[in-house]
Amino acid sequence: MLERLRATERYARGFAAAVTAVAALVLAANTGPAEATGPEPDRRTTTPVEAAVR
Repeated sequence: MLERLRATERYARGFAAAVTAVAALVLAANTGPAEATGPEPDRRTTTPVEAAVR
């Protein structure tokens, strides 16, 4: 059967979980966006409006 934990053990586990969660959030917030290594994609993939009207 499960034994009961003392209050100090519960607080220690809760504190450790809180520190771990804060560290994970800080690390996630400080990661930057990935740098693009390839050439810029061609943005002109649609037909211009002048050509479509004629």
